[in-house]
Amino acid sequence: MHAVTISAAPAPPVPLYGTRSLGELVPSLLSALGVAGFTNPLAIEPAARVCLVLVDGLGWELLQANPGSAPFLNSIAREPLTVGFPATTAASLSSLATGVPPGEHGLVGYTMALPGYDRAFNTLTWSLYGVGPRVELVEELVPESFQPLPTLAERAAGASMRIYHLGPAFHEWSGLTRAIGRGERFHAADSLEAVTEGALRLLNAPRTFVFGYHPRLDAAGHVHGVASQAWADELVAVDHAVRLLAEQLPKKTLLVVSGDHGMVDLRPEERLDLADHPDLAAGVRILGGEPRARYVGTVPGATGDVLTAWRSRLGHRMWVWTREEAIATGIFGPQVTDRARERMGDIVAAAYGRVGVVERKVDPAQARLNGHHGSLTPAELLVPLLVYGN
Repeated sequence: MHAVTISAAPAPPVPLYGTRSLGELVPSLLSALGVAGFTNPLAIEPAARVCLVLVDGLGWELLQANPGSAPFLNSIAREPLTVGFPATTAASLSSLATGVPPGEHGLVGYTMALPGYDRAFNTLTWSLYGVGPRVELVEELVPESFQPLPTLAERAAGASMRIYHLGPAFHEWSGLTRAIGRGERFHAADSLEAVTEGALRLLNAPRTFVFGYHPRLDAAGHVHGVASQAWADELVAVDHAVRLLAEQLPKKTLLVVSGDHGMVDLRPEERLDLADHPDLAAGVRILGGEPRARYVGTVPGATGDVLTAWRSRLGHRMWVWTREEAIATGIFGPQVTDRARERMGDIVAAAYGRVGVVERKVDPAQARLNGHHGSLTPAELLVPLLVYGN
């Protein structure tokens, strides 16, 4: 019998905050438009108009791996950007909108285990998460206070540049939009065609900034997996729509396309359910985050035992830190506010191998999903910077 040697975890990659992360994208574009008060760390060339399209779930590695499905997008690719940690929509859109890392804007996950609640908080729906009655939290957790920093759109409006936002109609008055979309002018666009048509209409005006958001690639990846035909078909549709948009842009317009995270597929045996693993469940009061980027809230006095159990079972596939250890790595950014800190629970676990931690008793749909994201691997952390100018 040979002893099994478990190699040490790799050093966690730290997102390129301040230099080449998603947080630098909108300031660079505003600077390219000549708006005072914004720097241009991404060295975007000057333009009269800007159209930014954010494709949810469009990772850099996925784009590179599918040149046949996205020839136009690949043809305009530059060096990629990183998103922040966790690599998930709520955190990424918040960094895009505020220009700061998650440790400062405080929207540190898809779900968060907030003090005083026995269910996690879902930042996308601004309600309690998981199985149970829907409980809206916009009155208790006022979005404008939950994320109090001024948004880039507010700062731009103060310099006489309005950012027009095209996205699903139900986003307009959502808690998340109130938290991070202040200062934008919202236009409902419930399909990729509606986004491109609306963008072309708005771009007829001089000196314009249009931001369009498209969610369907992410949905296809979660449900079917990024190796599926359904995902590839959706990427083909995105590539086609962006190419048509590029061909119709007014002169001196810059078209930029990026994503909010990548994605990896997990097989059923790689999705570990707490209900099936009592060693992982012992001492756990509540889980936040998502399968590949977990915030673990422990029962009083149990943090040390839970840390030991999770490291023993998952340490060869996940980084497992105390909250303060995770913060010290820099993955949340150089500054972490007390407000952000209390939303992380007691333990932070981030996958570097093929694994995710799920709870079918809390979210049975998520436990069945094929595609997942949230962690610090290049497949999740890197997103494209695609630039087309005419």
